[in-house]
Amino acid sequence: MQFSNVQLLKTADGSFTLLQQDLMQTYHSVNGALQEAKHVFLETGLKHFRMQSQVQKLSILEVGFGTGLNFLVTADYCSKENIQLNYVGVEAFPVKPEVMQKIEFENVISAEIWKNFLTNYHLLIEGNNIEINKNTSLRMEQKTILSTSLPPIFDIIYYDAFAPAIQPEMWSQETIQHVVSFLKPGGIFVTYSITGNLKRILKGLGFTIEKPKGAAGKREMLRATLKQEA
Repeated sequence: MQFSNVQLLKTADGSFTLLQQDLMQTYHSVNGALQEAKHVFLETGLKHFRMQSQVQKLSILEVGFGTGLNFLVTADYCSKENIQLNYVGVEAFPVKPEVMQKIEFENVISAEIWKNFLTNYHLLIEGNNIEINKNTSLRMEQKTILSTSLPPIFDIIYYDAFAPAIQPEMWSQETIQHVVSFLKPGGIFVTYSITGNLKRILKGLGFTIEKPKGAAGKREMLRATLKQEA
């Protein structure tokens, strides 16, 4: 399954995103796709986790893989820091290869990583594991999140579904409970969105909640840590 009705859109920081015209939603913030990916997921998610754990081996699950930008900035960082990265993206409607070719992320991350990602992208959406470099492996679960079954091996969950007003089912108790079952105790769940309902759900599931500063255009975001005894 693939969304076909998408339009390439330049965001405020010069990086590109896609506008999903059926839903009239962008895959990233129009205030800056790159700055959002770096602030929400890399800085407030991965780097925060490493400050607590000092690990050199990470497993990350992304719900809402989209254009792959969150993965690409993560892979870029992990390569520079010599971190072994196992990355799994869940995406029911992957971006078509011919659309991905036009996004021009080579201007914002390592040219080698972008080239390897783009060259092997068709294999990824066919269900294959791909090696981006010696540090980084990637695969995609081309399913809805509730039909995805994974073991609890992930250190970090990047939650990048469309906004609650557009896809409320992605922010329901059932969905969030299912997603966080893939997380290790001590792992973190990080997302650009923060609502009272999401905070209540995660607290009820044994998480401690933080409200870091949001990316450009947003006052706050959400980071939740699964208690070790949970």
